[in-house]
Amino acid sequence: MLNIVLFGPPGAGKGTQSQKLIARYNLVHLSTGDLLRSQITQGTELGLRAKKLMDEGLLVPDEVVIGMIESQLASNTTAAGFIFDGFPRTVPQAQSLDALTQRYDTGVSCMIALEVAEEELVKRLLERGKTSGRPDDQDETKIRKRVTVYNTETAQVAGYYAEQSKFHGLNGIGAIDDIFGQICEIVDQHLPATSVADSQTAADEVKA
Repeated sequence: MLNIVLFGPPGAGKGTQSQKLIARYNLVHLSTGDLLRSQITQGTELGLRAKKLMDEGLLVPDEVVIGMIESQLASNTTAAGFIFDGFPRTVPQAQSLDALTQRYDTGVSCMIALEVAEEELVKRLLERGKTSGRPDDQDETKIRKRVTVYNTETAQVAGYYAEQSKFHGLNGIGAIDDIFGQICEIVDQHLPATSVADSQTAADEVKA
């Protein structure tokens, strides 16, 4: 099973690259942000709690996020693999993800980090906020707070995966397809030869 952790601060382009990876490698997309926003739209207790924290630029508690991830793993036991978008955000979450995946006889294949300077991130998120309607993308103070949270807490996860020789950092500024090509080169290093051939065939079929 291929399990990719796609990493980077808010606005780094994880969502865009996730969709391209899903199409090429036939992965199940697990975005904690999307899962939480779905709960918010449904008006659940979890959603209301998460909305308050997200509007303040804060992270949702580990037990909530990990519970959602475990539910998704249990519901997709026959999947070719997963792409974790925006998770794990902390070392304890990364350790919990290792424990979860081991229970399903798999593990994290690689962690790819998209690296983008803060000013570019602020610019991207403010632009996104004009069309997304998300309040946390429309307030520069909250955006910078989210980036600060990432730099002080989330970036430590890179060291965790580096110790396992699974960390790969990439420049997140440039043409989308060029960045995707670099990501695929990394991912293919973690696949057996037959899987590489299969993924290329799948990609050709998608293009057709």
